[in-house]
Amino acid sequence: MQKDPECTPPSESTQPPSSAREPEVVPPGDAEGCARPLDTVPKKLCGYLSKFGGKGPIKGWKCRWFFYDEKKCHLYYSRTAQDANPLDSIDLSSAVFDCKVDAEDEGTFEVKTPNRVITLKAATKQVMLYWLQQLQMKRWEFHNSPPALPVTPAAGLSGNGPTLHLNLEQEEAELEEFLCPVKTPIGLVGAAAALQPVPAMPSALQNISLKHLGTEIQNTMHNIRGNKQAQAIGHGPLMEESSQGVEPQGGEQSSTSDPSTPGKELEEPPKPTPRSSLPSSPIQKPKRQSNTFPFFSDGLARSRTAQEKVAALEQQVLMLTEELKSQKELVIILHKALEAAQQEKRASSAYLAATEDKDRLELVRHKVRQIAELTQRVETLEQDRERLVHEAGLLEQQVQELQQHVQLLMDKNQAKQQVICKLSQKLTEDLAQPEQPASGDFLSQQERIEHLKDDMEAYRTQNRFLNSEIHQVTKIWRKVAEKEKALLTKCAYLQARNCQVESKYLAGLRRLQEAAGAEAGGFSELLQQLVQEALQWEAGEASGSVELRPISEYDDYGFLTVPDYEVEDLKLLAKIQALEVCSHQLLALEAVERPLRERWAALTELAPSAELKQLLRAGVPREHRQRVWRWLVHRRVRHLHSPGCYQELLTRGSACEHPAARQIELDLNRTFPTNKHFTCPTSSFPDKLRRVLLAFSWQNPTIGYCQGLNRLAAIALLVLEDEESAFWCLVAIVETILPAEYYSKTLTASQVDQRVLRDLLSEKLPRLTAHLGQHHIDLSLITFNWFLVVFADSLISDILLRVWDAFLYEGTKVVFRYALAIFKYNEEEILRLQDSLEIYQYLRFFTKTICDSRKLMSIAFNDMNPFPMKQLRQLRTVHRERLEAELRELEVLKAEYLERRASRGRAVPESCVSEDEGEGDG
Repeated sequence: MQKDPECTPPSESTQPPSSAREPEVVPPGDAEGCARPLDTVPKKLCGYLSKFGGKGPIKGWKCRWFFYDEKKCHLYYSRTAQDANPLDSIDLSSAVFDCKVDAEDEGTFEVKTPNRVITLKAATKQVMLYWLQQLQMKRWEFHNSPPALPVTPAAGLSGNGPTLHLNLEQEEAELEEFLCPVKTPIGLVGAAAALQPVPAMPSALQNISLKHLGTEIQNTMHNIRGNKQAQAIGHGPLMEESSQGVEPQGGEQSSTSDPSTPGKELEEPPKPTPRSSLPSSPIQKPKRQSNTFPFFSDGLARSRTAQEKVAALEQQVLMLTEELKSQKELVIILHKALEAAQQEKRASSAYLAATEDKDRLELVRHKVRQIAELTQRVETLEQDRERLVHEAGLLEQQVQELQQHVQLLMDKNQAKQQVICKLSQKLTEDLAQPEQPASGDFLSQQERIEHLKDDMEAYRTQNRFLNSEIHQVTKIWRKVAEKEKALLTKCAYLQARNCQVESKYLAGLRRLQEAAGAEAGGFSELLQQLVQEALQWEAGEASGSVELRPISEYDDYGFLTVPDYEVEDLKLLAKIQALEVCSHQLLALEAVERPLRERWAALTELAPSAELKQLLRAGVPREHRQRVWRWLVHRRVRHLHSPGCYQELLTRGSACEHPAARQIELDLNRTFPTNKHFTCPTSSFPDKLRRVLLAFSWQNPTIGYCQGLNRLAAIALLVLEDEESAFWCLVAIVETILPAEYYSKTLTASQVDQRVLRDLLSEKLPRLTAHLGQHHIDLSLITFNWFLVVFADSLISDILLRVWDAFLYEGTKVVFRYALAIFKYNEEEILRLQDSLEIYQYLRFFTKTICDSRKLMSIAFNDMNPFPMKQLRQLRTVHRERLEAELRELEVLKAEYLERRASRGRAVPESCVSEDEGEGDG
């Protein structure tokens, strides 16, 4: 049996709102005497229902007066309609409804909330269906209604009323597909039900809630006092309202007939009581204020046709006025945003123009306070998100329960249909034999058939209602899911903004630190303290109850997110870079990353196409990268690949030692020192890398092993995670993608590409080329390693892997595109440097400052166009011929030098014997 909800003490939420304690009396006309349209009169949902509850011997049905509160979406109930305080309430915002066909008593239904189940019973089946449909609509109205606006004089007929009305009409139309709307039971629900006597219960004691005995006593005293006052004065508010007649729910106007002429309606409805005629005695006033439930009559409408048109026009005017007001408020908000932006600009200008260190420090402190406020806002949004996730989980659980219940009902219905078919068949057989069945048996069979038909109709009604309930709960769940998604997007945006503000704060500290120089005093100590706090901020916030820091220690492939440099200035630079990378990723999550993931998920079969080319340039998501790389490598080496080849090479390497094994062993410890997979003592990646490099040395004896191959193989291992796949990836890069002699002893092809890059740089970026030439900068000292290891040591892991995605598909022209894009990305910074030493120092680490992968990709594949492969081949051919001619000249000069040296060696005088030779002779 379910626990009686009345046995739990009412919480603060059970108290009705002020509108419930003081019911609104809707007059037939407004203060100016204009008639109010009937459509604008709120439809009150109230009436008597029986509630199952209690404990022990008093457990059973109790008659309760229920009424619905529009603002809180709560269903309050008390013992009678005249009680001042409700016994308890039911939260309908997260409730689901179920009707019981197989219950012992007709009209039984349930209201299921996450905390309890309330069993109710209506007087008839029609009243039950009416309550269920109305509760469904009220719940949908609450979930679909916009946030409450401030109350204004014109708020009653304007604002979002028409939109909500249309949404409700649409919902009603959808629910009609499942269950036809039930007519309003006149006299059993609504304000008219309050005037009816309380339905009789078996015993008065059983109908009293002992748990809420205090509330019962208060209500009893209130009713006794109200009755005495009514008798002393002669009439009360209830008698006044009842004398005017009660308008039924649903907008149907009740008629009052003259006693002498039954059936004849009054030609004129009763006139509204003027405000001045209302009882204003101090005895009646408290009773009017203490009335709780809406059982007053709403009045009768007058002159419907003309006055409804006037009211509709007035409503449109009020709607337009409200819309104009909202537009003005939007303009005010935009003005405020503009003022805030101007204030931020003035603050930045003040910071740059400030001459005193104290002024700058005060500005920095102001930024710190802004960061703290943003952090607090992010915490609040995170809490809201968790709450919505919890609510969505509850709704999903309720939907699953309803689906199971519907399935059980369908199975039960099917079983009943089978029984009906068997009984019908048996009846047919009995009718075919006229001598056996008697008339009494035939009548009993007919009665059973009628009962079964009634049961089938009841189950059909229940099935339609449950279908409508599932439909509405699903729509509410989707709406909650959309709200959660919007909040997650907003949270990601705020986290990105927080990262941007924090990176600006760290950049400001870095500039202050550079400007301070060797100055002594408390300012330098304070600046040093702020820098230490900024670098240790991560650990301090990680211990909180809510994890708001979006930056983790390692990325998905094991690289340190914030490299641990020894120099404090580089530590700040690494932290700034990590924050900016995180900010760009969060901002691109919804707009770019999520649609890109959906496109990759829809791409089940890989085939060369323009669409695949664009997707690879945009970057492969982590969950698809391994599959895509295997396909790309297989396209390159399918003519070289043979089963068992890798294992044969490993067996050959274990039989005898390769000459390059010593150099490979030395380079293993130098491979990616900031990656946990190659620095952890228990990791298996170093052993895998050793076997891959040894197998390649045996497979390609022309190259053997060259420094740089270890990083290429390491990147392949981190993504593909399989030794053999990483081996074939290395073979594809060295033997099919890059030109021949790229890793030869002379590195001929690598030198050619450096000259080609110099020509392309002068064509695409002439200002930068002239600036570097003016300071005699040799870019090959920086870019040679880019081409040799395909940026493995230069770019951060997120950008590096996006480069490799396109490189494995398109080839070496991708390396040229990104090399030019890197210089274009930092062109202005390089042009500001006017000293060759500063330029070289900047070029050593400037690739690590690139954080926006989308911007770099756009520069590489859009700003660098046109970029024909034919031009690249022509430049390579020209520079290769020149380089080979230079190498031949060097060989000639070397041969001449050796010949001269040999001739000088043969003609050495005796007096020129070395000291060693002289000692040997001695």
